[in-house]
Amino acid sequence: MADSTARPAVPTLEITEATGKADGDPEPYVPNGAAASAGEGGAQLAPPCTGSPTGEGPRPRRSSLKKRSVGEVVPTEKKSVSFTSMPSEKTIANASDCLQIMQNGTELIKIRSNVRQYQRLFLLDQGSGAIRWQPSKKGDKARIPVESIKEVRRGKHTDTFRNVGVQYPDECSFSIIHGNEFETLDLVAYTPDEANIWITGLTCLISQGDSRVGENAIEATEEVKDTLRDSWLKKSFRSLDKSNSGFLESDQIISLAMQIDCDISIARVKHKLKELSVSRGEDNTNAKLKVSSSEFVELFKEVSTRPEIYFLMVRYGCRDFLTAGDLHLFLEAEQGMSNVTKEKCLEIISTFEPSEEGRDRAQIGIDGFTKYLLSSECDIFDEEHSKIHQDMTHPLSHYYVFSSHDSYLLPGVEYVPSLNAYARLLQRGCRYVELVCWDGEHGDDEPLVCHHPSETTRLRFRSVVEIIAQYAFQASDYPLIIGIDNHCCEEQQIKIVNYIAATFGDMLVRSIVEEGGVQLPSPYDLKKKVLVMGKKNVLPMTSTQSSSSLSSTNDMQNALSTVKVKREKGRPPLCKELADLIVLCKSDKIEDLPTSASESCAQYVCSFSQSGAIRLAVSFPEEFVNYNKKYMSEVHPDSNKDEDAINYNPQDYWNCGCQIVTVNYHMPGLMTDLNDGRFLENGSCGYVLKPSIMRDEIAYFSANTREGLPGVTPQILHVRIISGQQFPKPRGSTAKGDIIDPYIVLEIFGIPADCVEARTRAVPQNGYNPVFDESFEFQINFPEVALVRFVVLDEEFIGDDFIGQCTIPFECLQTGYRHIRLMSSTGDQLESATLFVHIAITNKRGGGKPTKRGLSVKKSKKRQEYTSLRNVGVRIIDDCFKGATPPLQEAAKLRENVQVAMTMFKESCGVPQISTLMQCVRTLISRFTATGDVSIVLKGDGQFPILEASGNAPEVLKKALSAFDVVVSTGCSLVDKADSLRQEMLDRRKAGLEFHGKLQELSSKEGLKGRKLTRALENFAWNIRVLQGQADLIQAAKNECLDNMKQVQETAVATGVIVETKGETKPT
Repeated sequence: MADSTARPAVPTLEITEATGKADGDPEPYVPNGAAASAGEGGAQLAPPCTGSPTGEGPRPRRSSLKKRSVGEVVPTEKKSVSFTSMPSEKTIANASDCLQIMQNGTELIKIRSNVRQYQRLFLLDQGSGAIRWQPSKKGDKARIPVESIKEVRRGKHTDTFRNVGVQYPDECSFSIIHGNEFETLDLVAYTPDEANIWITGLTCLISQGDSRVGENAIEATEEVKDTLRDSWLKKSFRSLDKSNSGFLESDQIISLAMQIDCDISIARVKHKLKELSVSRGEDNTNAKLKVSSSEFVELFKEVSTRPEIYFLMVRYGCRDFLTAGDLHLFLEAEQGMSNVTKEKCLEIISTFEPSEEGRDRAQIGIDGFTKYLLSSECDIFDEEHSKIHQDMTHPLSHYYVFSSHDSYLLPGVEYVPSLNAYARLLQRGCRYVELVCWDGEHGDDEPLVCHHPSETTRLRFRSVVEIIAQYAFQASDYPLIIGIDNHCCEEQQIKIVNYIAATFGDMLVRSIVEEGGVQLPSPYDLKKKVLVMGKKNVLPMTSTQSSSSLSSTNDMQNALSTVKVKREKGRPPLCKELADLIVLCKSDKIEDLPTSASESCAQYVCSFSQSGAIRLAVSFPEEFVNYNKKYMSEVHPDSNKDEDAINYNPQDYWNCGCQIVTVNYHMPGLMTDLNDGRFLENGSCGYVLKPSIMRDEIAYFSANTREGLPGVTPQILHVRIISGQQFPKPRGSTAKGDIIDPYIVLEIFGIPADCVEARTRAVPQNGYNPVFDESFEFQINFPEVALVRFVVLDEEFIGDDFIGQCTIPFECLQTGYRHIRLMSSTGDQLESATLFVHIAITNKRGGGKPTKRGLSVKKSKKRQEYTSLRNVGVRIIDDCFKGATPPLQEAAKLRENVQVAMTMFKESCGVPQISTLMQCVRTLISRFTATGDVSIVLKGDGQFPILEASGNAPEVLKKALSAFDVVVSTGCSLVDKADSLRQEMLDRRKAGLEFHGKLQELSSKEGLKGRKLTRALENFAWNIRVLQGQADLIQAAKNECLDNMKQVQETAVATGVIVETKGETKPT
């Protein structure tokens, strides 16, 4: 089962006094009922609640969000978590706003290492230039001078936080590091906004130096506040004020706002103008409101400034803009970009910074930075996957094919055929369309395309093939498959043949498999070609068939023989001309297919109903996957039910390797979203290469696995849902205004082990700029088939609460701060509606979450299993594999040591586990720089440098340097041994493969039959997969270690650290 961890905002707590005192502080406070569980060690705040806003537990999912058919594979124990907190009423446009709030005071929870937590009022004392808190028995000593603050650390990344059992959310937690010994003051805010205000305000203060604190804190900040932005906005105002009156009318203000920011909400601007009118006591319903320059500046900033982006900008710029250097650091540290040049940073500033003065100074302000984060460069979808990047030379059976069912129907228009339906599907990249053909009536001798001949609206077959030819290769050059479902008489079948031949001409494939061929051609071989698929009355049969290539057991063959759709009575026989046109032959019965190795059967496609395919997936998951490695499968809705009543989940059939999984596109919803998401990959060409474990002849994979896979390292997906922008009302809503209560559902689809969901709290009455700021973690065991779906819903709307969604293959996610463009229920992009998120992906280390507390946990038994070989039951083969056990164990240990060392180093640096080594080293160097009396140098001649400090460094920094040394030494050990270990594993794999051709013969000699024989074959495939997978993993680990050391060198150069090589000291 995949792991899902939600970190909500801290809810409002009722506080009561409890016994026990801390040095210098009055009694700690705890919520009702918490003291009893704290024991003698002191009171403890209860962890955040996990119920709904009403306290009734998580809300049930709406019925329309996800539907499943009878017999469908259902992931068990799907997790759903909901949290709630009060929305922030504060509007933050600059640092001075933060400082003003800090001076007014904020209730925060003070965390102590003795497991006691205290609620205190914290404030910025303008007179003394210090942070104070009250009540406290320390009196005047309960303060921290701003000048002594070394850094402000967001999240729970100190020893105190790690040792506290209460699971406070990262978004609300932060630490103030102060003094020469890097002491920590650990705090938890009640909302993420309050935490961000304190982090941003303190960051701006300490970045200005000693001269900027004290009584002039706000005044000093005002000096650098929005200078460029205000100047630019006033200049834009004057450009429209032709009369130099100093005022513009309301319609001019709206026009100017749109000119400056094309994404701005006009409704929001109008609302602010109305507020301005009311504040003046004027009735300007019919008159033109006069707006001054300063009023426009404040109005625009209030409407366009996004606090969450401002907080992010200050984190890297420490002021109200970013320099080229600040932007460089952001791109490398957060966006995962490597080899970023100064020219690239200047190009971004030149492209997105709206003010001419900002561009001249090579600075980007909040408006330009917001535009950049909203641009395609910061989209969540990796643009590399928007190109065709997969190998297209594999046989067709190795690809998923974008397929439709009832292709002639448009969304929302049930049972009404339309030519536009075919055009729409082909423009989306669909590569399999269906034509249900019927005889014309009432003297009309033209064949028709429709659901049933009794329908009022019917399409002429000739018109259909002409529209298909027009759009066939607009979105993709790869082969188009046309499925013919024939109900026509022989005379009209001849017309069908003539129309197809005349329309497609040389594009039509007449023969797909050469004589003696045993596999289909590739999509590359069939570019710009059209293939016809359909049923033939008589399939080639042989009395000497063998089922060995389909299944290793009679049970499997018997099960396959029962999976069929009854042939319809009265269906006209197929004429020879149409039969010759069909190159992909559909069969209702799998036992009709030639199955011996000597026969050419690649062109035959077995057609499964959805329930029939699920029966195989449940009963024979490994065998079904193996069947789909060689042969094509088509899955369609059950024929004994209303085909258009519901869509089934295509993911369940992709997990089995089925290629043509047809989806009803006239019924938009979750299932069409998943289909669209799957085929976004590989340039939206309609063909996606299946994972290698589903293609390799010898590979162990079960579609029903609820655990990890041999040779595949699970990935941890970290998702932070930050905010939403300009959500529309739910479809069908008739309410006035734009008031909604949005929340986000995050779903993972893949193998059963990965299926999971989580949800955020609802933000009341805010569809314009709701801030969620909640984080989730998911373990992805099979990343190559996983899909990630973001859904926006309205909590209070009665009926269909769907607002928008986006579904993306896990492999296509870009890490860092990203915007997600939301799609409507029909797959069209919603104007200006986006989600702002942060994405990080890390490797899963055995033994639990990558935290210090998890280091004492023994290795997971499952992890050990997936690096262990299984007994085949044939002595000579088992002896061959036995020699691979030592290198497997040593390789696993080396990777484990490196991961543990990295975890310890990140903890000692006080950074999140999702941080890169570059971020860790930058942080460490900045701390040494902050001490003033200690310098640091980078030493080393080869690939593995070391950091050394001169002077009396604080103990916490010495600890971090020691942890870095362990990272280097474990990485060096892995790199030194990786090649030899990998070669040993590959040699053993090669030796094992030599037994593959005579595996059944050797097994028979050992007396293995039936299930024992099946298990022997599976264990052999398991061992081969483990050896290949672990060889790949140790190579990947080596490359990662080398990349890490390269990051250290680049960071040292970028930060100006002195590099010593061969006895020389060189400034960098």
